[in-house]
Amino acid sequence: MKIAIISPLEMRVPPVAYGGTELVVSLLTEELVRRKHDVTLFASGDSVTSAHLAPGSETFLRGSSRNKEVLSLLNAVTCLEQAGTFDIVHNHTALEGMAMAGLVKTPVLTTLHGHFAGDWQLIYDRYSGWYNTISQSAKMLLPPKERFAGVIYNGIDCSTYPYNPGPREDFMLYLSRISHEKGAHLAVEVARRLGRRLVIAGNVDSVDVEYFETKVRPHVDGELIQYVGEADYTCKRDLLSRASCLIAPITWNEPFGLFMVEAMACGTPVVVSRRGSAPEVVEHGVTGYVVDSLDEMVEAMGKVHTISPEACRERAEREFSVERMTGGYLAAYERIAGEAHSKPRRLRRFSAVGKALAHRSRDGARVPS
Repeated sequence: MKIAIISPLEMRVPPVAYGGTELVVSLLTEELVRRKHDVTLFASGDSVTSAHLAPGSETFLRGSSRNKEVLSLLNAVTCLEQAGTFDIVHNHTALEGMAMAGLVKTPVLTTLHGHFAGDWQLIYDRYSGWYNTISQSAKMLLPPKERFAGVIYNGIDCSTYPYNPGPREDFMLYLSRISHEKGAHLAVEVARRLGRRLVIAGNVDSVDVEYFETKVRPHVDGELIQYVGEADYTCKRDLLSRASCLIAPITWNEPFGLFMVEAMACGTPVVVSRRGSAPEVVEHGVTGYVVDSLDEMVEAMGKVHTISPEACRERAEREFSVERMTGGYLAAYERIAGEAHSKPRRLRRFSAVGKALAHRSRDGARVPS
């Protein structure tokens, strides 16, 4: 198949550090190429891929002074202008790709990596292409629409994660973006209650600086609470393979949580709040504990040593491999392309797109990922 993939420009593909969507895009792209499909990736110019690369910017945009909205919009436009040369367009952006999908005849599949709130809901409401969610819980949060391609779980390349079946160091690991919805402050509270060492590794987005400075940094003492900054490829794997457990006190409905799968691939148990996809990813009592309160999270920390590293690794390989993810997407591509040939769809008028863009939230509310 000839496949176009639109990636966000926030990080390169694959990401140098934090970037769950870009990691999934990279793994999927490379596996599709390995399976002999003709893939064009619309991503930042510093991306590393064996597919055809169509750069939407010279480098990734996080931390850049470039206008992210303009460049991201043009990245999607560049792809959709060429849509007729592809069998399918696989879109991984919300505003840009979804809002314009109705302007082309080539079928568009959008993977919803986040949720829709406020005026962002208008994009989802007006979207006329196919879509898939990355968990059952994410599907349940959305009003039903036609052209649902199913639930396709994110996957990782487990072979790149060091499996440690042996003794662990006595520290809990928080590995995620440092924000209220990811629950960094709650991880600190658990550590303080237990008097147990916590290592925090994660990036701080500009909108989360005040949260970090008031809720997290004051407790960082380099001993009980240690902050090591954003973890890159090597650091992440090193920390995951040494930690006694991954702590994930999320306060929002996490659509998937790739970091939980990465922990399990290293044989590391996960203790996570019962929000969003957590019960789908972590098997309670087998690969970790899914808890309903902070008290239960504290209690679970005394039982993580009973979790089998082998069971964690086995679940990651069985349920969340890049091979399984790619197979799911290929089945979706074939179904969508087949229906597109048998039932050509009418193009949407540009006025509908204009209305969707005009209703976008003026405060630039972000779609969490």
